[in-house]
Amino acid sequence: LEQARSELERVRRARHEQDLVLNGLQSRIEMAQAEAVRAEREMQDIRARQQHVVERLAQLKSEQEQARQAQVEIDARLRSAEGALAAGQQQLETAQSAEREATMALVECEREVELARSNWETARLAHQEAALRQEAAYKDYQGCDAVLEGYVPPPVETETMAQLAERLEVVQQQLARLGAVNLTAIDEYNEVAKRKQDLDAQYADLNEALAQLEAAMARMDRETRARFRETFDAVNARLGSIFAQLFGGGEAMLTLDENDALDGGVQLMSRPPGKRISHLSLLSGGEKALTAVALIFALFSLNPAPFCILDELDAPLDEANVGRFCAMVREMAGQVQFVFITHNKATMESASQLIGVTMREPGVSRIVSVDLDRAVQLIESET
Repeated sequence: LEQARSELERVRRARHEQDLVLNGLQSRIEMAQAEAVRAEREMQDIRARQQHVVERLAQLKSEQEQARQAQVEIDARLRSAEGALAAGQQQLETAQSAEREATMALVECEREVELARSNWETARLAHQEAALRQEAAYKDYQGCDAVLEGYVPPPVETETMAQLAERLEVVQQQLARLGAVNLTAIDEYNEVAKRKQDLDAQYADLNEALAQLEAAMARMDRETRARFRETFDAVNARLGSIFAQLFGGGEAMLTLDENDALDGGVQLMSRPPGKRISHLSLLSGGEKALTAVALIFALFSLNPAPFCILDELDAPLDEANVGRFCAMVREMAGQVQFVFITHNKATMESASQLIGVTMREPGVSRIVSVDLDRAVQLIESET
């Protein structure tokens, strides 16, 4: 019995030990299960983060592709702008060359007119000299004829020696009064007459050339005045309407000296709403800027330029004037490409593309480009 009790006690201790081992194993199993659950959660988090990273990577690739396309578009616009700039410069050079040629032609015409006048004066003096020489030769010629015609030799046989001597003395006195006889007077007369005929022909040619040059200069002056007046009136008409649109009223006009339209200069007069008409120099900074813009837009409405650069033109303008200025820029953007430098938010909002310069690191500048139209499309697609 004692042995049985001892065995039972041993079995109980063994069972207790097994229970302890079992409890330890159960606790470890529970810990392992909890660890597995935690690991599963971490795995799910990692998978979610991985999916987010994949989506973000795809989004970044899409943004990179959009940025690349935007860069391609910017490069295309830049090439187009460079082409337009080159074309504008070529047109400007052509116009300047035409102006230089016209100026040179005018100077040449004036020089030819002066030369023609000088030649005409020389021909006139030569003509007078030839006429005088011709007249003198003709008088000599007539004098010789008169002497020859008036001389009647007396009959020798009826005159005495005294009478012959007296007659000889009279003839010698007449010859002395005539002076030396020019034996080449007829040849000189013919030569002078031919010279006079040549000078008369040159004189007529010079008069005709001078008349043609004066007529050409008068025609050029009339055409220049007519074209200038036509352009002046057209710009003046557009200036008034654009000025009223920018200022919300008022009037502006160009004036010139009617007596000297080409060289008298042009004055810009304006009357903002509620003020008297005055010269541009008497206006405020903002009024000067808007008036100058009105004149530029009036010129562009008749002959648009490939592009226009405006450097902080909106700086002196208030909010209302900035709004009207931006509206006018949007209206003119169909004809002219505008590039303006500004710090005004309202002006930036009216642009289709922004290009800014940032400095994230000291001394390192970076250019950032934003296509506002594409950005609006992306925002609308996400919402």
